[in-house]
Amino acid sequence: MRTSVGIIGAGPAGLLLSHLLHTQGVDTVVLELRDRGYVERRQRAGILEQATVDVLRASGAGERMDRQGLPHHGVELRFDRRSHRIDFPSLTDGRSVTVYAQTEVVKDLIALREAAGGTVLFEAEALSVDGVDTAAPSIRYRHDGAEHTLDCDLVVACDGFHGIGRRAVPEGVLTVSERTYPFSWLGVLADVPPSCEELIYAHHERGFALHSMRSPQVSRLYLQVDPDDTVENWPDERIWDELDTRFAVDADWRLARGPITEKSITPMRSFVAEPMRHGRLFLAGDAAHIVPPTGAKGLNLAVADVTLLARAIGRWAADRDESLLDAYSETALRRVWRAEHFSYTMTTLLHPAPGEGEFDRRLRLSHLRYLASSPAGSATLAENYVGLPVV
Repeated sequence: MRTSVGIIGAGPAGLLLSHLLHTQGVDTVVLELRDRGYVERRQRAGILEQATVDVLRASGAGERMDRQGLPHHGVELRFDRRSHRIDFPSLTDGRSVTVYAQTEVVKDLIALREAAGGTVLFEAEALSVDGVDTAAPSIRYRHDGAEHTLDCDLVVACDGFHGIGRRAVPEGVLTVSERTYPFSWLGVLADVPPSCEELIYAHHERGFALHSMRSPQVSRLYLQVDPDDTVENWPDERIWDELDTRFAVDADWRLARGPITEKSITPMRSFVAEPMRHGRLFLAGDAAHIVPPTGAKGLNLAVADVTLLARAIGRWAADRDESLLDAYSETALRRVWRAEHFSYTMTTLLHPAPGEGEFDRRLRLSHLRYLASSPAGSATLAENYVGLPVV
């Protein structure tokens, strides 16, 4: 089989890139290791920046998002048993975010590719990427029990942190920068209406907590836990009790409880591999960078990457102008490093580190009070959270 652009990974990055290229008349084939049901069920991010919302709408992928997504015009910081709201529109020239689960974005994009007759091969295991230093790269993959070769003009790896795409870059080419944090998140889905209208980021001496939501009927909540902790240590009642403690405020507010339907523990890491291009191979999304989820940047960075790539590939396909392809890595990395810094700041600001002393605790509280009370501090948080239009 042959195509213009071979894409590894049918997450939001790979699917959106395929869709955006289709609208420009560029042929693609998407290879996905997992089956369609798994891809459409896996729980990931749920906060869409203004720019992500705009891209989905402009591409024709936003109809269901506009019906079911939950626009949010701020977030709430909780510390010292008090609440402090950060208002986004007044601080960012009217920009906001939308709560719409990544699973739903993926469903929408799969439906669009299916309706357009696009080729998305599920349960297709990419085995190797060959010839990336030539004008004729290829992807060797296994599908329906047999090995095949997909010949391409370009290859884009949207196959996540553990995928084969990044490993196809020759040794010594990539520079890797990373940090592992000394805590993890216990995340739960609960069949109970959210106890808040906007996300709550809570700092507590026992650890961080986050109240988010997936819909008006489903809550998404997180607790800071030790990196070696297990979900077996967290029966439902203990989870609700700990959330109650960390969200507590000196006001009339109550955390609603309900059946917990899913539990998982997510490690916290920062990771950047650069450059994001080698020869005819391009890296996008988690294949090139990971952020801790505190800043809600992972999905949005992936969308920003493939939006850049779609524009660059479209120009190359139309008139063989490679200037945007040549600039892709440098352009994308400017936003990546801005998001890495914001995510690092939010993470270290809100999470007590194991064994830290009183000095560190007081510094953190001082920073939180500044963000909550200073218009300049609030604006910095707000504009990074909703997404900077230009970096």
